[in-house]
Amino acid sequence: MSIYDFTVKDAKGNDVSMKDYEGKVLLIVNTATGCGFTPQYEGLQAMYEKYNADGFEILDFPCNQFLGQAPGTNDEIVAFCKGRFGVTFRQFSKIKVNGKDAEPLYAFLKEQQHGTLGSRIKWNFTKFLVDRNGNVVARFAPTDTPESIEKSVKELL
Repeated sequence: MSIYDFTVKDAKGNDVSMKDYEGKVLLIVNTATGCGFTPQYEGLQAMYEKYNADGFEILDFPCNQFLGQAPGTNDEIVAFCKGRFGVTFRQFSKIKVNGKDAEPLYAFLKEQQHGTLGSRIKWNFTKFLVDRNGNVVARFAPTDTPESIEKSVKELL
């Protein structure tokens, strides 16, 4: 099984094959618009602008599992992120990251990189770093800011 075997839904509900990202360095993040970590969108966008031309992509998966901090529809979330933080990286449909209804991609990511709670996602803005070959090489806590993980991203580029 590989990260490229999954298909996910974009914010408009369209299927997106993870194969579309082969050869890219990926940062996959479960996000929320009403969280104390929401300002990380600013740092994520800055990193995306800095490294996108080198083959870096950020995949944003809103999740409402943590105290309902990602309310609203997919369209409302996208509008908020673009309007408030100027987000231009790819945003996907709202998902669950824990439990029996967890998005299969996230079940795979958690299998590949366990965190302090084992395979469970602790909170919004947990980040997974994937190399150009599709290997999940690191997992970062919500408290790890985009600026603090930039060196790890740069090393893979």
